[in-house]
Amino acid sequence: MIGSDIQHAMELLQQEQVVAIPTETVYGLAGNAFSPLAVSTIYAVKGRPAFDPLIVHTSRFERAAAFTTRIPDMAYRLAERFMPGPLTLLLPRSEAIPDIVTAGLPRVAIRVPGHPVAHDLLERLDFPLAAPSANPFGYISPTTAQHVESQLGDKVPYILDGGPCQVGVESTIVGFGDGQAVVYRKGGLAVEEIEAVVGAVSVRAHSSSNPQAPGMLKSHYAPRVPLVLGELRALHEQYRGKAVGVVAFRQALPGIPLQQQLILSPSGGLAEAARNLFAGMRYLDGLPLDVIIAELLPEEGLGRAINDRLRRAAAR
Repeated sequence: MIGSDIQHAMELLQQEQVVAIPTETVYGLAGNAFSPLAVSTIYAVKGRPAFDPLIVHTSRFERAAAFTTRIPDMAYRLAERFMPGPLTLLLPRSEAIPDIVTAGLPRVAIRVPGHPVAHDLLERLDFPLAAPSANPFGYISPTTAQHVESQLGDKVPYILDGGPCQVGVESTIVGFGDGQAVVYRKGGLAVEEIEAVVGAVSVRAHSSSNPQAPGMLKSHYAPRVPLVLGELRALHEQYRGKAVGVVAFRQALPGIPLQQQLILSPSGGLAEAARNLFAGMRYLDGLPLDVIIAELLPEEGLGRAINDRLRRAAAR
């Protein structure tokens, strides 16, 4: 059921049930991060493998002191600049966080979402929420309450509606080691913005198994229709005679009906492209297509995160 009753959502979470919640990035499937029962329900509802850790959400970064044993100076600087917002920090976990949340790993991913509904809910609770994206594992992340309902249906007792997500791709995950920040997942906060605060960062590759942080698996965010990356005109020729969908950055591809094309940003804005990505991919995936062809965006700013999602959607 979709609704806007924060009190009802809070009561369900206090009963160790799961609730879908809005954030500025994507909708999350949330449960009490201190409750192994609630967290195991998240894994079961999503069909998520138990080796893939979850992100812990809280209303203020000051509360993170209870979830971690150490907060490096660089983490404080990033939190001061970008929280609340689409940033997740990977920090040494305290015993307050159950093993099931971190998949047994020694670090916990912590985020302060910037969505007012999520903030209100988290402020009312006396526990943090573990919350991956509210979709079946590996599929396109949801950016509206209706997306969650269409994917998970009655597996979730309540979907807290906060309107369309304004960022549209998941948070950027940053850890720390050897005096340097490490980007484990590119997301809604550009790498360049992080570097402006803490200096040069390293960027980790994806993992096909045993990821070190949430959202690192190589194959992810995938539509059911096969998605292929490359130069659009060449791909159109390659799949001539097939029912083809298109993901383009700024311009439509001649020769394919416009209703089969997703133009991410006619003005060339990377933030607009990020907002449109998952909803547009979901729209194309609902059409009777044989293949979706897609082009990469400029490898800068949020273009890096969008390209990351496209590459993983294409991985089979």
